[in-house]
Amino acid sequence: MELALPVRVHCRESLDHQWVEMSRLIDVTPFGAKLRLKRPTETGRLLQLTLPMPRPLRCFDHIEDQYRVWSLVRNLTLLDPTREKGALVEIGVAFVGKHPPRSFELDPTRRYEVAQSSIEAGLWAVKEESGESLAEDWANKPRETRHNIPTEVLIEVFAKDGSFSASEKTVTENISQHGAAVFTTLKLSTGRFVKVSSEQYQTSVLGVVRTRRVGANGIARLHLEFIGSEWPL
Repeated sequence: MELALPVRVHCRESLDHQWVEMSRLIDVTPFGAKLRLKRPTETGRLLQLTLPMPRPLRCFDHIEDQYRVWSLVRNLTLLDPTREKGALVEIGVAFVGKHPPRSFELDPTRRYEVAQSSIEAGLWAVKEESGESLAEDWANKPRETRHNIPTEVLIEVFAKDGSFSASEKTVTENISQHGAAVFTTLKLSTGRFVKVSSEQYQTSVLGVVRTRRVGANGIARLHLEFIGSEWPL
C-alpha cells in the first residue's frame, strides 16, 4: 500500500555511535516497507522503526498509538541527494519483530539475513549473515584481490545529523572495486559509515568501516567496504 506515513528511524551504527532520523514511508505491507534516508546504511543491518501503523496491518501492539518494529535492511539503492531533497539512499526493509536478536545487543554492527522459515504472525525470522568473517580476518584476508595503488582520497565521516563530523585527506594502501585500506589518523570504530571521494577518479562512494588496525610501522589503517556501488578501477 502506498502510505506516506511519518516514521522515526533509530540506528545503532556502532557500539559508540547512534542516530535518529525522521522520514516518510513510500509504501508498506504488514511485513515490510520502503523509505528513504539522508544517512547511509547497508543491507543486513537492523533498524528500529516507530510509526503510526494502521492497526489492520500490525502483527503485534494493536492497541498502542505507535508501532515499534525492528526491521532488516534487505535492499538499498543509492540516490542523488541534490535531486532527491537530500535523500542519500532508498531502502527496503523486512519487519522482524518487537525485539532485536540477543547478538545485536552485544554487537550492533552485526549483519543478518532472512532465515528459511518465518516466525509467528508472519514476521520474518533472521539469522546471522552466513560466511561473515571476523573483523580481523576481513582485514588480513580480503574477499577479492587488492591492488597496491596509492590513490589520494578524501574520507568524510557522517555525523548524527547527516552532515560530516570529520574529514581527512589521505592515500590508499590498497584498493579493489569493493573495498580499500587507507592510512588514517581518524579513530573510527567498526560499523561507522564514511564517504570516500577521489579527484583523480572523479568519483565518490559510500563505505563502512569493517575494522581499524595499526600496522607494524605504527601507522593506523581503516579497512573499508564500499556500499551500493563499485570503485572505478
